[in-house]
Amino acid sequence: MFSLEKIQNALKQFGIDVWLLYDFRGSNVLARRILHLPDDQMGSRRCCYAIPAEGQPIKLVHRIERGAFDHLPGRKIVYLTWQELESGFEELVSGHKTVAMEYSPRNANPYISKVDAGTIELIRSFGVEVVESGNLIQLFEAVWSDQQWQQHLAAGKLCDEAFNVAWKFIADGVRHDGSVDESAVCDAIMDHFTAHNLTTYHPPIVAVGPHSSDCHYETGTGENTSIKEGDFVLVDLWAKLDEPGSVYADMTRTGFVGEAVPEKYTEIFNIVAAARDAAISYAEEAFANHRPLQGWEIDQACRQVIEEAGYGKYFVHRTGHNIGQEVHGNGAHMDNLETREERLVLPMTCFSVEPGIYQEGKFGVRSEVDVFVDADQQVHVTYGERQTEIVPILKNY
Repeated sequence: MFSLEKIQNALKQFGIDVWLLYDFRGSNVLARRILHLPDDQMGSRRCCYAIPAEGQPIKLVHRIERGAFDHLPGRKIVYLTWQELESGFEELVSGHKTVAMEYSPRNANPYISKVDAGTIELIRSFGVEVVESGNLIQLFEAVWSDQQWQQHLAAGKLCDEAFNVAWKFIADGVRHDGSVDESAVCDAIMDHFTAHNLTTYHPPIVAVGPHSSDCHYETGTGENTSIKEGDFVLVDLWAKLDEPGSVYADMTRTGFVGEAVPEKYTEIFNIVAAARDAAISYAEEAFANHRPLQGWEIDQACRQVIEEAGYGKYFVHRTGHNIGQEVHGNGAHMDNLETREERLVLPMTCFSVEPGIYQEGKFGVRSEVDVFVDADQQVHVTYGERQTEIVPILKNY
């Protein structure tokens, strides 16, 4: 539900004078969600909703779509010509110094960069400073309700069980038929999801041997997709309850089709697990000491472990991503590689920690858990114990 009071309190918290929520033909999905604009609502003309830290909001709408924001409080400016539009924008920012928009300097964070450069130039021409709205967006896009936290735990339990389904399916197939295909394992996981009211935007990754060195491998597309005894296997799966507002769980684990795991796999796994645990410990320490924590810091704490072990060039993605109603949500990511994520890690948000070492043509190890910071700033690994060793599939199943 839209809450003017909550938004204005957030503006005061971050020291911002006004938030301009601008959209043109659905170009700013973040603004549309915050303003509760229906996906099917016509929006063929530019519109903007200005929320000041103090006082009433102002709507800027076109004459033929003057009802665009009628469900929201505030007075209305109606424009027809481009001159009236520019005059309207100037009125929205008049008397203010800092204006938040869905913008990222140098496009450093494309997740929040939704307003075109020309519109930013226009707003700046009125003598105001345009600042990024990333932390504001988090408060209304990434912060979970208590219900979503419970939905995540329920989804996490079922995702945890899905690994048992996968490992057993592999063990049974190898014992009975000598091998099992990646796609068949994927199908078994998806059947488990369906049977337990889980939904996902994409099937899981099941990657055998060299395929696991491709961190975004598409299950079943490699040259040899057969899993047999003596093979290393990576499984990455994500799903959420098939309920309104539910949020994802996202996990990656690794196994070996045998009774004992060879040292070459264990050595790499131990480095990855140490990096994962260093990232979690860094977050725990920051919140225990009530220190503001930016996403890049967690990535750096994790990445440093892998770099010091001599495998830095094989860690080819960020440490983690925000998790929400989309598996890659719109909150702070754990990233100092692809972007320098300076958004704060906020209470009641969730993110993945998933370092990996990928040796192309050989194998890749990733260990992924979900981390949630509760309202009391306690840090939780959200479901199940952290994987401490590669699963010896034929021994355990």
